[in-house]
Amino acid sequence: MSDTNNEGKMSAEEKAEILRKYKETGDKALRNNAVMAYMNIVRYAAMSTRNMYAKYADSEDIINEATIALMSAIDSFDPNKNVKFETYASIKVRGAIIDYIRRQDIVPRNVRRFAREYDAAYSELFSRLDREPTDDELAEYLKLPKAKFDSCMAKSAAAQTLSFEDLVINNNFDLSDDVSEDGVWSAEASLYREEKMKYLAQAIASLKEKERLVITLYYYEKLKFSDIGKVLEVSESRICQIHAQAVAKMKNYMSEYLGK
Repeated sequence: MSDTNNEGKMSAEEKAEILRKYKETGDKALRNNAVMAYMNIVRYAAMSTRNMYAKYADSEDIINEATIALMSAIDSFDPNKNVKFETYASIKVRGAIIDYIRRQDIVPRNVRRFAREYDAAYSELFSRLDREPTDDELAEYLKLPKAKFDSCMAKSAAAQTLSFEDLVINNNFDLSDDVSEDGVWSAEASLYREEKMKYLAQAIASLKEKERLVITLYYYEKLKFSDIGKVLEVSESRICQIHAQAVAKMKNYMSEYLGK
């Protein structure tokens, strides 16, 4: 408890000083202090991904993976380069959590198959119709009764989330591809990052109002699907469907930008 209190009272300058001293001396005690000083990065990353792992992994396991990633970030970070440690570490920690979730293979094979088929159907119909397809059109294309389609959409929420996280984090879109192993953020990479952020903003703007709201509440406000359902006064399964549809649209938009 005292470590948490000390962390809360520590200023950004004090944290940076601990990190600087560790990088200069290699003192393991200072590294431990740096880990404790920046544990808020671990807790925030674990909280922001809880919808993905809550049913499949213990929060303690997630915290352990994230803490290991934080320690690695501390060791690999160069404080003399033009990038904030909080940015660098957040990318590494969140990426480690996503990798851990993926290794657990939390999504059943049939749900993964539906998610892939849904993505392919959405892309095909979008191209054919020159507009976003309706749920009825997608269900018909997939040869599924509407009730079955709705059920599969709800179950595929986790797969869609991980799929989009994979696009954002590991597929040339996340900020981490702008930072080299030694923490350098090049001028060219910064311009590329700005361009990518612009396309993400456009992808979000292309969504319907309710879809934008779900994406905002989930990814930015860090609300659970059940809490978003209460806000919008609909069921949690309906929020899962809206989220999956929004993610499919954003993936389609971003895939065009990424040349896939």
